[in-house]
Amino acid sequence: MSPDRASIAAYLTILSGSAGRLVISLVYFLIVANTLTLGEFGIFATASATGVILSRLLAFGFVSPVYRVATVKPRLLGAYLAGFAGLGLASLPLILLAGWAAHALLFAGKVALLPFALIILAEVLGWRLVELVAIINNGMRRFREAALLVIIGSALRTLAALLFYVQGQTTLTVWAFAYLGATLLSALLAFLVFMPKVRLAFVPALYPRRMADAISAGAADILFYLQAELDKLLMLAFAGDRVAGLYAIAMRVIDLTAMPVRSFNQMLVQKIMQDRGLRGGAGRQVLVELSIAAVSIAGLVAIILLLALFPRALGNNVALASYLFLPMLLVPAFRNLVEYQAELLYARERTGSRVLLLCGIAALKAALISWVMTQHGADGSWPLWLNGVFGALYLLSTAFTYRLLGKAR
Repeated sequence: MSPDRASIAAYLTILSGSAGRLVISLVYFLIVANTLTLGEFGIFATASATGVILSRLLAFGFVSPVYRVATVKPRLLGAYLAGFAGLGLASLPLILLAGWAAHALLFAGKVALLPFALIILAEVLGWRLVELVAIINNGMRRFREAALLVIIGSALRTLAALLFYVQGQTTLTVWAFAYLGATLLSALLAFLVFMPKVRLAFVPALYPRRMADAISAGAADILFYLQAELDKLLMLAFAGDRVAGLYAIAMRVIDLTAMPVRSFNQMLVQKIMQDRGLRGGAGRQVLVELSIAAVSIAGLVAIILLLALFPRALGNNVALASYLFLPMLLVPAFRNLVEYQAELLYARERTGSRVLLLCGIAALKAALISWVMTQHGADGSWPLWLNGVFGALYLLSTAFTYRLLGKAR
């Protein structure tokens, strides 16, 4: 990316939104993580992760063509949004069936169907639609509006968490209702205030040509979030809800370090789509990846230092999970680099290859984490082994991504 003034200004706008969201999300996370029991937080985190995965089924992945058209041909946005609406309704029965199957296979006996369903609905019909409007604004380079929308959405969830804390009935079911209400209100505000003015027009001839991209991008998204959230599900299966809660807290803290990287990824994807290629040689790629790794590790080190000085600064439950942070020091770097490389493939429209890569990553992650928890779950050394797990995923991603992009030059 050329360091021109417009690109820098756009990045700083996105980053400011990420910073605002980071602060608000941190408050929200701390309230929920320290109000629910560790077991309930583990259930909520894994149910929410399941909802994020299922939300990628909405409209069969047609979010991807909507984003592409918002970026390069915004005049066609109304036609594509009409297609998204129709496909979204058609996809709901599939999402409901998949949600029921997920509960039966993974959550039966751990959480009742009602709170699980409320959390799934919050992710699918609430936050995913907020993401849609933010994606459209970003595609049209309305970065300020997109940043403000995400901040407001995060603030509403934080407000719901505060009300949940002060009203005294701190059960998972009560929180699920509050979470659904906050996300649905966020989606309503997104469409009423932040959606660019467009005239919807249903144009059936447009959609068949874009369904291959939609389905492959949607499948890649599902696989991306599946491999990203699979570790939480495996922790619940192998170690129980309490350890799953501790691990979910640790990974949530690690995920907060990724926000500056995601702002960069977003700008890079748009630049590649507009320029129809990736500029710079191997030296620049190495520099970019080293920078991402350094920023990722520095974020976790800052949190470790904070907790070393003030052990309960982030609450009792986070303090209980803090023993995981130092042994997992390299996990943020490897995790964020895999996400960055997946975005490179998406930007180059190599969605089929991205699907293959994410299938490989998900399979390798499942095998390695299962082995680690089976062999080292009892002796407590499993957090250290996770550096090797995520390092192996990064090596697989690097070999696949740059070999493929090298051929495409």
